[in-house]
Amino acid sequence: MPLLNFELEEWKPVSRIGGIAWLAFFGLFLLYAFADKSGFLFIDYVNLIIHEGGHFFFSWFGYTITILGGTLGELIVPLLCAAYFFFHRETTAFAFAGFWFFENFLYIGTYMADARTLALPLVGSGDHDWDILFGQWGLLPQDQKIGGATRLIGWIGMFAVVAWLANRLRVSWSSRKEDF
Repeated sequence: MPLLNFELEEWKPVSRIGGIAWLAFFGLFLLYAFADKSGFLFIDYVNLIIHEGGHFFFSWFGYTITILGGTLGELIVPLLCAAYFFFHRETTAFAFAGFWFFENFLYIGTYMADARTLALPLVGSGDHDWDILFGQWGLLPQDQKIGGATRLIGWIGMFAVVAWLANRLRVSWSSRKEDF
């Protein structure tokens, strides 16, 4: 089992200026996301492209997975990025990919909560993924609760990533004598 028997290196250090800039970016994004009432943030334009590509990619696996594929794509892409940066021990890149992963839960939750009202503007076929999926699974009456819980996961995850990064920076800075 040599594949599973490996040691990870230490996380790569981050300069004080770089670390503070990343924390400021995440803080400002969290404020922007908290103040937004539309449920669709500027980063969601990128996520939308990945979402639509996910439908195509997962279309090989049947109707339900095709519909779910958009959401799966939105989660798998940043998760794969996070895994790559984790194994390469890239501190800020891992934090960004993790933050991006959890940010997706905000719009996914908004989309889920819209399953009965169908008020959101849609692209593609005009079919509402979560109306179809919750309808198939008998969960349509719980769309608001499921959507709210999904959004909560996103918020908790984003704050956890920022806390992890702040801790990594604290550890990194306290263990080094010189700045770079």
